[in-house]
Amino acid sequence: MTTPRRPSRRHLLGMAATLPLALTTDLALGAGTAGAATGPAYVMGYFTESTNLGAGTAYGLHLAVSLDGLEWTPLNQNQPVVTPTQGAGGLRDPFILRKQDGTFVVLATDLKGTDWNRNSQYIHVWDSADLRSLTGYRLLKLHDMATHSWAPEAFWDAGRGQYGIVYSSVNSSGHNVLMVNYTTDFRTVSAPQVFFDPGYDVIDGSFALGVGGTNYMYFKDSSKQTLVGARSATLAPRSWQVFSTPVAHGGTEAPILVRSQSTGTWYLWGDTYTPNGVFYAWQTTDLASGTWTPVDQRRYTQPLNSKHGSIAALTGTQYDNLLAHWGAPAWNRLKSYNHPDRYVRHAGFAGRIDPYPLDPYTDSQWKLVPGLADASGVSFQSVNYPDRYLRHYSYALRLDVNDGTSAFAQDATFHKVAGLADSAWTSFRSHNYPTRYIRHSGYALRIDPVATATDRADATFRIGY
Repeated sequence: MTTPRRPSRRHLLGMAATLPLALTTDLALGAGTAGAATGPAYVMGYFTESTNLGAGTAYGLHLAVSLDGLEWTPLNQNQPVVTPTQGAGGLRDPFILRKQDGTFVVLATDLKGTDWNRNSQYIHVWDSADLRSLTGYRLLKLHDMATHSWAPEAFWDAGRGQYGIVYSSVNSSGHNVLMVNYTTDFRTVSAPQVFFDPGYDVIDGSFALGVGGTNYMYFKDSSKQTLVGARSATLAPRSWQVFSTPVAHGGTEAPILVRSQSTGTWYLWGDTYTPNGVFYAWQTTDLASGTWTPVDQRRYTQPLNSKHGSIAALTGTQYDNLLAHWGAPAWNRLKSYNHPDRYVRHAGFAGRIDPYPLDPYTDSQWKLVPGLADASGVSFQSVNYPDRYLRHYSYALRLDVNDGTSAFAQDATFHKVAGLADSAWTSFRSHNYPTRYIRHSGYALRIDPVATATDRADATFRIGY
């Protein structure tokens, strides 16, 4: 990267689960949490970085799965499934590629932390049949330059009969360009070539190939901190021409191109570093137009603390097997319906909704346990203060120690009902004040009667991860 920010993300979402390679992946647009798959599903690889680089930061490979490509279930309690043991001893920017034979290869930047001046001519590589085990770990050397090898992404170049590995390095031009090496086995590679150099600093190539006879690549323009598109008829190095309207939400990097087969809509994801680690998405019905409109944040939720990920398509069986092997989180997060950038959390033991990301992030994690006063209801047990539960007191919600009394149990018990503003979401009715619901007012949580459309929106949440 040009400025001391975060290396970015790149995604090649599209490898249709039943085909050796397809670079336009299907997304069934809807809200989902962990459940059995009835059709194609998705896996995201990422690393985690909390706002203060403290707890919640882990420079290993994390995995999450999704039934729709928009709402994600972190696996292994959002802990790494594997961590590099060579090079820097950590990774950034993992990329998952489904190869021509249906197996996977994982590539990642050889960098732990935020030492943007660290040089490495290598990337991390793993092989995997099913992402339940990762084998053959190795460092793969790409070049001899005194620079980095950031955000590797790969694609199948049918004309060459080889995979292209594209990454960002500073070459003799003095700025970051996209380089490419070709390989058939991800063990030996061709000599590096300049793949794309528009004359200014660029990183993070993400590809959609063979769309209406044209290949598309989105990248980060580091000087403007925006995502920009280029296209090529041939995939050949230096054949790309910039064409799109830039998109960004603050400093934005790590583009991901995704196509919904059900609707034909294209999605472009980006990762921000102002603030760090927020994913945003845009959409278009015409990739060739190069113009995008923002996607409502109600429709997607990134894994907690996720940074610079990649997405690959799975079969339903692979989804089920990954979920069974690694497990879904024992905790949930609750997203606000009318402020979807905010999540339920406790702060100073008061209940409220605050913007993601927040610190400490564990303030927003809850175990939804059987209701203390009625097992058909639910109580909210704090993850970082497990002896405390959300309860109402003078109608305000606060996090208190369970004193074992009947009054506490009733104050801390709520009943899930269809979302008052959207039946696909959830609202929570008070157990002992059944005309009142959990809602936010001035971002503080309380229980109130619900009468207006604003009240109903304030009282609607999404249970996710």
